[in-house]
Amino acid sequence: MSSSALDGRIALVTGGGTGIGLGCADALLADGATVVLAARDVERLDVAAEALCARHGENRVTTIGCDVTDEDSVAAACAHADDQDGRFTIVVANAGYGSAAPFHLTSLDEWNGVIGTNLTGAFLTMKHAVGPMVANGGGSIVAISSIAAVETHRFMSPYTVSKAGLEMLVKQVADELGPSGIRANAVRPGLVPTEATAGMMSIPEIVDDYLAQMPLGRAGTTDDIASLVRFLAGPESSWITGTCISADGGHHLRRGPNLDPVMTQLYGADFGP
Repeated sequence: MSSSALDGRIALVTGGGTGIGLGCADALLADGATVVLAARDVERLDVAAEALCARHGENRVTTIGCDVTDEDSVAAACAHADDQDGRFTIVVANAGYGSAAPFHLTSLDEWNGVIGTNLTGAFLTMKHAVGPMVANGGGSIVAISSIAAVETHRFMSPYTVSKAGLEMLVKQVADELGPSGIRANAVRPGLVPTEATAGMMSIPEIVDDYLAQMPLGRAGTTDDIASLVRFLAGPESSWITGTCISADGGHHLRRGPNLDPVMTQLYGADFGP
């Protein structure tokens, strides 16, 4: 992998202040891209940008506050990326979150919040990115999906549905916009310790069950995901589009996790309808 393979390319990373998004930004910068970090928490973005600048140089990281559920905010972030010195050709649609509740106790606000961020937010990001990307000669969109897109995760209905929808969105974009030079793919992480999964990682029974479903027997790292995102963003994958690739230690070969201990903690032993 060349350290200059992405020279002159601009990448927009949503949810770029922590975890997988931050790891993806780091990998893209390492190969020459300029990166725009976008997220709601501007202070956290500033901390992330400072760390990335210390590693990769002062002039290749910029930040912008962005709520992916707000169309004007997303449009502004894409315009900001296109205004940078270079060609805006890479999008990492990473912003998202999950929740856990028995199906019959899932509130409409919870449903709408997860779907709005994970699916509608990705739609808005892609919608406002593809115009500049096509004008710049095409490019690559990489969406961060989840093993939950293809394996049921009991008590996580909004999250699983949002990620399944995200993968169909990726396929639609790949099919419709391929003739315009846009590639779109998704990465399905398994269990990766980040701030977003800290609650799950704090419950030994949950972690043990996850690991028991992984033939490779270990949790992932942000680098495991970022290296695949980097490949899909770059020229090495120029004939790959419309794919959804699992990076999960083989978890997709077995079953989703047993989250009963979480539900028992939150709702008591009798949490059924």
